[in-house]
Amino acid sequence: MSGTHIKDIKNKVSFRSINKLAIPAIIAGIAEPLISLTDIAIIGNVDENPVEALAAAGIVGSFLSAIIWIVAQTKTAISAMVSQHLGANRLHAIRTLVPQAIVFNILLSLLIYVSTSVFAEIIFGAYNAEGLMLQYSVEYYRIRAVGYPLTLVTFALFGVFRGLQNTLWAMKASLAGAVVNVVFDYILVYGIAGVVPAYHLKGAAYASLLAQLVMLCMALYFYFSKTPFSWKVSLHINPRLRGLLTMSFNLFIRTAALNFAIYLANAYATDYGRNYIAAQSMLMNIWLFFSFFIDGYANAGNAISGKLLGARDYHRLWYLSVDICKYAIGIAVILMVVCGVFYDAIGLLFSKDPMVLATFAAVFWMVLLMQPVNAVAFMFDGIFKGLGEAAYLRNVLIAATFLGFTPTLFITDYWGLKLHGVWIAFMVWMLIRAGALIIKFRRKYLNAVD
Repeated sequence: MSGTHIKDIKNKVSFRSINKLAIPAIIAGIAEPLISLTDIAIIGNVDENPVEALAAAGIVGSFLSAIIWIVAQTKTAISAMVSQHLGANRLHAIRTLVPQAIVFNILLSLLIYVSTSVFAEIIFGAYNAEGLMLQYSVEYYRIRAVGYPLTLVTFALFGVFRGLQNTLWAMKASLAGAVVNVVFDYILVYGIAGVVPAYHLKGAAYASLLAQLVMLCMALYFYFSKTPFSWKVSLHINPRLRGLLTMSFNLFIRTAALNFAIYLANAYATDYGRNYIAAQSMLMNIWLFFSFFIDGYANAGNAISGKLLGARDYHRLWYLSVDICKYAIGIAVILMVVCGVFYDAIGLLFSKDPMVLATFAAVFWMVLLMQPVNAVAFMFDGIFKGLGEAAYLRNVLIAATFLGFTPTLFITDYWGLKLHGVWIAFMVWMLIRAGALIIKFRRKYLNAVD
């Protein structure tokens, strides 16, 4: 074995170290989409107006994800800041920063709750929802929106944990929340004869709130008992808060562009008809579930890359990107194979309507086909976030959305491709994102292994 090869092996972050972060991050990451998938699976099988209820849950779920993704970017910024200071052995410099960032999340979430609840009918009308579907959407949303402060504080705490190179605490909190959601979904949606009335779609919303509350309580326990940070808010603004907010703002803009693409897809699907938006709700939530699943390795990359940047260990950073990319693609291929084997059975989990199932089955293969591309894009997303490259991530997403996704969707809609066109647009979107990040990373860090 050559000396250079021995040096390369020594400079790699071990498989065990990566998985110590990635596996708990995968489990924690899928908890939030699992809550939405559980809602959709249960709601799609109710006896009263199941298609309208399923469509409403899908529309609201997409909007909630959009808002949470945008404002929860402080989680990523906090994680990057904590991991970089951990690598540089300077955690003391951000002791007051973390509580200030959490307070910022609370104030922001309250503002969003009030403003969106008031204009809920206008918001979901913009998704082309009308009649019973619009009524269901507004009722479901106004209950679930109460959970914004719970979720955003929880996510901020998860960012602290990840920055400290620990994803196990977030996993435990997320698992507890997912279990609570599944149990209370069944109880509150279907009811228990003579004990609990059936709340239908509203029951799913209440179950989600309980799950979010449990996750927050557990996250607070780990924060106070396991981290070096406190809840005491200093009136003296930490000088790094501006950098954190700048990074968060760039990620806000990036995620707003991301969610514009999802909004546009759902608006077009709703316009095609109720069977199309019901199928799109299923496809979109499965895609999000896969994304969070694959994103576990991206979260590991986020945590480790920030620490390596703080320690100026660029050689190991390069090999980290290569290894995590391989693992993420492997996970994507496994998901493709499993879903291919159970292709028809998966649709039946969410709906029994034959027209909805036919529309779903005609397009689901496209969602599966794009998973390896997603894996590469999400992995580099995580690494670039850990490196604090928020401005570049913002620019890539804006370009992918407005120069790739949107014109592709307009063209495929003109050709009458409907949901097939929607997912062709998503494939173009992900190819641009993955390609731009690979090129940038190679140019910047390839010389680290020379």
